[in-house]
Amino acid sequence: MNYYLRTMDAIIKQIEVYSNEINSFFAADAEALEQFRIKFLGVKGIVKAIMGEMKNVPVEHKKSFGQTLNAFKVLAEEKYEAEKQKIESTNIASGFSLDISLPGMPTPSGSRHPVTLMRNRIVEIFERLSFTVAEGPEIEDDWHNFTALNLDENHPARDMQDTFYLSTDPAILLRTHTSNVQIREMEKKQLPIRIICPGRVYRNETISARSHCFFHQVEGLYIDENVSFADLKQTLYFFVKEMFGEDVKVRFRPSYFPFTEPSAEMDISCMLCKGDGCAVCKRTGWLEILGCGMVHPNVLKNCGIDPEKYTGFAFGMGVERPALLKYGITDIRLFSENDVRFLEQFSGV
Repeated sequence: MNYYLRTMDAIIKQIEVYSNEINSFFAADAEALEQFRIKFLGVKGIVKAIMGEMKNVPVEHKKSFGQTLNAFKVLAEEKYEAEKQKIESTNIASGFSLDISLPGMPTPSGSRHPVTLMRNRIVEIFERLSFTVAEGPEIEDDWHNFTALNLDENHPARDMQDTFYLSTDPAILLRTHTSNVQIREMEKKQLPIRIICPGRVYRNETISARSHCFFHQVEGLYIDENVSFADLKQTLYFFVKEMFGEDVKVRFRPSYFPFTEPSAEMDISCMLCKGDGCAVCKRTGWLEILGCGMVHPNVLKNCGIDPEKYTGFAFGMGVERPALLKYGITDIRLFSENDVRFLEQFSGV
């Protein structure tokens, strides 16, 4: 047997070895498949190298040898395509695709909630008056929520705030106002104090278009030497003008709160009817937006502050009511229903 025939027999035996390797190949991932392609089908791969041996095969054997080489090439190509399909099918089933040219999934633009927009606006206005933000727990004890605020155990004002108490411990409750934050700040005795306290509060009320069992408040507190009711009025005048515009009218009505003395309710002229009277303002032309007053001496004493040296004022407002007015919303329940159609209206605010 001449040299070329001996070489051809060796190549055929090598092809059998490579064919067994191809048949047993399993692509664990895309990287392993790529290594297979380079080894067998690449420019410098095994198939290309063996095909180059055709020039050394005697003419009478070229046909049979060529058929063997072609079958080997087809085997390698078919194995590569089969493993490629398996990997792509697995990726698609897993939610991933190897086709990076496909357009990505659209991500909708979000927006801030109208209550958040109103809270941020209120905070921004008072920060310009050097008020800082203070926060506290929503699950509170009776002392910080009631007793320290001059409401003893049998005080009738407790009935005005239908409270959620924990069944395991009646002394623990969901706070009914953010005044608990004021008490905690006063207990630190780091005077003077000039804070606003935004946060969520809870009351056991019937859910309707005008009320909910939870809502948001922003309360304010300023304590220093020689603070007067005039300081309170000018602070709130500034806030109202900045929030609702220069044309809004303001009035104070005497009221009662156990933690302030004297106390007042502050009303603004109805923005919807311009003071003429409508269903929203109950035909009065006025809308109540907050309560306020001078901090009661007993509250200062409870927090270890000398009422003979220091005085202060406090105020509190709901966030939802100004938001209803500003954005023309008629049902408070819309704020907590998470209706995307409703929330999308504030994407440009």
